[in-house]
Amino acid sequence: MAAERMFNGPVCVQVRCQGCEERRLNVRVNIELLSISNPVHKKDLAVRLTDDTDPFFLYNLVISEEDFQSLKSQQGLLVDFSAFPQKFIDLLQQCIQEQNKDIPRFLLQLVSSASVLDHTPVSLNVVETNPFKHLTHLSLKFLPGNDAEIKKFLASCLKCLKEDKKILEEKLRKTEEDLTRQLSYTQQSLSEKSRELDKLKNEWTSVTTAITNKHTQELTNEKERALQAQAQYQQQHEQQKKELENLHQKSIQQLQNRLSELDIINKDLTERKYKGDSTVRELKAKLSGIEDECQRAKQEVLSLRRENSTLDAECHEKEKLINQLQTRVAVLEQEIKDKDQLVIRTKEVLDATQEQKVILEESTEKKQNQIEKLETTIKSLSGELLKANEIIKKLQGDLKTLMSKLKLKNTVTIQQEKLLAEKEERLQKEQRELQEMGQSLRTKEQEVCKLQEQLETTIQKLEESKQLLKTNENVITWLNKQLNETQMGKKLETSPSIHGAGRTAISPHGMPDRPSFPSLGLNHPISPLYAFQNFPEPAHHKTISSQCPVPKVQFNTQPSKMNPCSEVQTVAATSHPANKENGDNLGLESKYLKKKDDSIPLRGLSQNTLSSEYLKPYVPTKAQPAPRAAGTPASAYFPG
Repeated sequence: MAAERMFNGPVCVQVRCQGCEERRLNVRVNIELLSISNPVHKKDLAVRLTDDTDPFFLYNLVISEEDFQSLKSQQGLLVDFSAFPQKFIDLLQQCIQEQNKDIPRFLLQLVSSASVLDHTPVSLNVVETNPFKHLTHLSLKFLPGNDAEIKKFLASCLKCLKEDKKILEEKLRKTEEDLTRQLSYTQQSLSEKSRELDKLKNEWTSVTTAITNKHTQELTNEKERALQAQAQYQQQHEQQKKELENLHQKSIQQLQNRLSELDIINKDLTERKYKGDSTVRELKAKLSGIEDECQRAKQEVLSLRRENSTLDAECHEKEKLINQLQTRVAVLEQEIKDKDQLVIRTKEVLDATQEQKVILEESTEKKQNQIEKLETTIKSLSGELLKANEIIKKLQGDLKTLMSKLKLKNTVTIQQEKLLAEKEERLQKEQRELQEMGQSLRTKEQEVCKLQEQLETTIQKLEESKQLLKTNENVITWLNKQLNETQMGKKLETSPSIHGAGRTAISPHGMPDRPSFPSLGLNHPISPLYAFQNFPEPAHHKTISSQCPVPKVQFNTQPSKMNPCSEVQTVAATSHPANKENGDNLGLESKYLKKKDDSIPLRGLSQNTLSSEYLKPYVPTKAQPAPRAAGTPASAYFPG
């Protein structure tokens, strides 16, 4: 009878007895396939349950092919006898995998009808748990072992233990023999090496002292160089810092001077406004006298006006076109000047940045040269170390030849081991010093990286200052435009009262209403774009009375983003109310207001020409150029 073992391992089993609580028990399951050839060739499946802690716990089950057919029909199995053992082993392995979980999917149940597991038949169930039901895949009935079977089982266990004991004893004996041989050989080799070490002591000490002296000298030299380089870098950094602070202070002073100039211009504009108001009153007084004369002359003029109405319209349109073209020419000339100034400033800034870049590149090249020198020194040190290792290898070869000649006692070997330990400590110190050299090299590389980052930050600050310049110029041009619009609106409101009987002037009532901000000192309407911009007002500017309708502007200049080349320029647009027939200047130069010989002076054209003259923007003089942003088109200056 031949037995083939298919499975042998511990499995956690849930024990259920009648009238007792459920408990868990570790049971060893042994599955064997028994083949019997006498008198008929047949196979039986033997399953045995045992407990490692309890030697009298034994349950057996033997399933023949005939028994399996009845079990198959009873439990509805779909497997043949040849495949049944492997399927049963697969179910046991699934139970082993799930046994450590809180809610296992597969579990083994050992169910007994008695209250205690004591020589009563037991059924082993393989159960699958799901949310709906406990499904029993397989149920096998085991019989308890009688005295003869228990004795046979215990005898087989004893036999296995004795065989294991014999194998372990043989292994122990072999290992002891090997260890004794190794001990004798090592003791002989130790005695020989100790004698060799005595001779090599003096040579090794001389070599190590020479190497340590060299390393100490080189280290001191390199430390001095590093300290000198650090001092130079600190001095350069402090000089650059002082230069930047001086440039920043200069830019702040320039802006303060510009502010004071703008305040003076503002005061001049208020005085001009009051003068204009007084002239308007005088003109009103004159109007009252002229209206009486007009009523008398109305009857005579009616017939002439009918004839001249067509001529008035044509002349008015032509004069409008002439005025617009003249203003456009003036604006375009001013734009060309502004662009030339911007180009010059940007060139200066670029030159300064390029000089700084060249200085920084020279410093980086110097540092790279120093790093290369340090690398060459390290390479030379590594070469010397390799040579020392080769010398040590040669000495070791000599040691092997002298091993047979030298013999000393064990006490001498202990002393020499202490000396060896001291030498190893010295070698470790030298290696530490080499590591410190490498760290110093890394610190120098980090300093080079920091300098490159400073270069990048300075370039970024340059770009930010350029952007600030552009935004400031855009704001200034827009404020000039708003000044012109507000003054035109006020003078157009006064014009209907002056020329009540004549033709009405162009009024800004067609434009959309704009919000006014009296809290900021702006009593006139402002465009929606200006309402969303933040222009903080300093304390000393709030003292100016709200009688001045001119907007007060304060630029919030941050010190970190200021460019020393940036300059803020503003232009205040003024216009004097006057009649074209009287020949007064209306804000443009005299060459644009000369009378032509061919022109026909008509009294009815005075109101229209006056209103068109108020629509002209302020043309700045050479002393006060009005900067305009490069992006704003020329059509933004023409209300028509």
